[in-house]
Amino acid sequence: MEKTFSRSIKDVESMRSFSDEEMHVLKEADSAAEELVMPEYEHYMNHEFDPEGPKVLAKHNLIGIPIKKEYGGLGMEPIISTLVKERLGQLGMGLSSFMNVQVFLCAQTIQRWGTEGQKKEHLPKNVKGEKVYAFGLTEPEAGSDPASLKTEYKKSGSAYVINGTKYLISNGTIADYIIVFARSAENNREISAFIVDAHSEGVSRTELKEKIGLFTSDTGMIDFSDVKVTESSVLGPIGKGMNVAYSALLNARLGVAAGCVGVIEGSLNASIKRAKERVQHGKEIGKHQLIQQHISAMRQNLEMARWPTYFAAIRKAEYEANPDNKELMEEVELRVSLAKRIASRLAFESADRAVQVHGGFGYSLMSPVGQLFLDSRVARIYEGTDEIQDLKIASELLGKDYEAYR
Repeated sequence: MEKTFSRSIKDVESMRSFSDEEMHVLKEADSAAEELVMPEYEHYMNHEFDPEGPKVLAKHNLIGIPIKKEYGGLGMEPIISTLVKERLGQLGMGLSSFMNVQVFLCAQTIQRWGTEGQKKEHLPKNVKGEKVYAFGLTEPEAGSDPASLKTEYKKSGSAYVINGTKYLISNGTIADYIIVFARSAENNREISAFIVDAHSEGVSRTELKEKIGLFTSDTGMIDFSDVKVTESSVLGPIGKGMNVAYSALLNARLGVAAGCVGVIEGSLNASIKRAKERVQHGKEIGKHQLIQQHISAMRQNLEMARWPTYFAAIRKAEYEANPDNKELMEEVELRVSLAKRIASRLAFESADRAVQVHGGFGYSLMSPVGQLFLDSRVARIYEGTDEIQDLKIASELLGKDYEAYR
């Protein structure tokens, strides 16, 4: 098992022990990462999503980690998903983003808010990787403020009709189903969530390739033109769509933090290897003090990013067992915001240092650290920007009268 990942498992064991079943899953994550490292790199070079990636994840039973066994999952606590995302994050953020959407934004949200019929219909297909899911919240004019979304729905007999545009949607053009958030045309204050078949009449999709990184993550713009859905497609109570969205983002932010811990590990591992192999001025560059400074800083970053992330995951398990505990929910929201804010910043910094250690080769798409550098930048934007996390963290200290963002 890869060295830094083994260290993470041992360190988490100091807080809670792992069962044999959990250890098996962590070993499967390591095996999946080894199996995916070259395909992920090849598809990164071609700027394309790897359609075989989800099949590999499903083969190793990694998609259903937080989903209950009755729906085909493993029913495990957030710390297991966190460690798995950490290992996958070493390969870059592309595959990690797929997992974030498929599992944290969609599967867990359906499990939390769906009817029994919706759970039975969607979760087994999601867990097996048979169907791909997307999360349609962001719009051209609604990013950090999702409550300002413009997509509308209106009642039409026993059905609903959806019109609008979703933008920068991960898995957008490859998804079979999309969780869509829309505002009521009759009541502007009412927002609801719907599970929409992506192949429905009136759904059109465009792939967005003009990104500075995240090349192996599919990103799309989705237009809805008089798309009809039945009442059975409503996810959660009608009019409570923002509650659904916020709970999904809580899951996803923890997933981003975990992936960023993996980016730091990937940056550190590659830099240690480079420092021992690259010779300049008559000796390995690892013997130069300023290179050692970069490696030391990355190791410090790893330590600073791991513990807020692990602690948030452990506390989140307590919240999931007590979902009506509002005080615990607020604490977990804070812990997750801290984890994402810290880990995403340190991931980008570590990838930048890794590029520096690699010199000219680091400033190349052929370099694995170049991929980590480009991919990690988006982690400070999606699932809640740096600024949004700062507002959330500060309002917890100042009090609700100073709350600038929920």
